[in-house]
Amino acid sequence: MKVEIHGTTILSVRRGNSVVVAGDGQVTLGTTIVKGGARKVRRLGEGRAIGGFAGSAADGIALFDRLDDKLREQRAPLRRAAVELAKEWRTDRALRRLEAMLVVADADATFILSGSGDVIEPDDGVCAIGSGGSFALAAARALVRHTELAPRAIAESAMAIAAEICIYTNTSLTIEELP
Repeated sequence: MKVEIHGTTILSVRRGNSVVVAGDGQVTLGTTIVKGGARKVRRLGEGRAIGGFAGSAADGIALFDRLDDKLREQRAPLRRAAVELAKEWRTDRALRRLEAMLVVADADATFILSGSGDVIEPDDGVCAIGSGGSFALAAARALVRHTELAPRAIAESAMAIAAEICIYTNTSLTIEELP
């Protein structure tokens, strides 16, 4: 019997020279919360990039490791490493089965990566994935448009709003920031 896995909200907010990626810590199996403090956000490429994953933890970590390797190879820029990972993910027989999505960012750009070959750069520097992603995205966009808050404060507020609405999102946040 396959247990449906839900969970995770990952949000990235870029404003000025700063970008943050925030993720909640809730892990659920079916209708049960099994962990409240998971870390789904981390630094990549010797600290030059940050990212978060939604979906299967093992698959997300495997994709992070591959992206990290690509960033370290000849200190490749995130844009090139993201495109290479997306191509590999879509065409490699084993990687095609991975069930996760990534949000990654560096000083210059933010991307959403998926197994269907998507490398999407948001127009406004704000993007989100996961069960509560649309709630966090709506809240973050409103805060970006109508406040002067810093990206970290926007992410914290938007994630709190998502946690109030999405049963698969909690307020135990991991946030990584690049100046």
